Amino acid sequence: MGLRADRFFAPGTLSIAPMGFCFPGNDANGGDLRPPRRCHEIWHGKVLEELSGVLLTLVIGAMAQSHILGRSDPMTTIVRDWQTYAPTLFPLPHPSWRNSAWLKRNPWFEAETIPALRARVSEVLN
Repeated sequence: MGLRADRFFAPGTLSIAPMGFCFPGNDANGGDLRPPRRCHEIWHGKVLEELSGVLLTLVIGAMAQSHILGRSDPMTTIVRDWQTYAPTLFPLPHPSWRNSAWLKRNPWFEAETIPALRARVSEVLN
């Protein structure tokens, strides 16, 4: 997003709402298990109701994209189609070291999507 830490952590700047609101543990390969549907059903709507004046939502990862955007396309297809959702939503890959290979295979993401995201974040926060 291009934010300094003092801006990122400033009260009233950002809200982070995970899909599941609980950590279900790791699978056999060390990846995160999917959160139980119950955690999402209980908490997600309640938290979003408390957020007001949301100008930008980052829809991070395939699970969030499926739920929020209602799409079951591959994540790469959805992320490449970010302009369909901008300026209020930005579908993004999960920021994980595991996505290093994805970033190398998809140089358009850093060349096109990231600059547009940073510009929108700057616009929203100023």
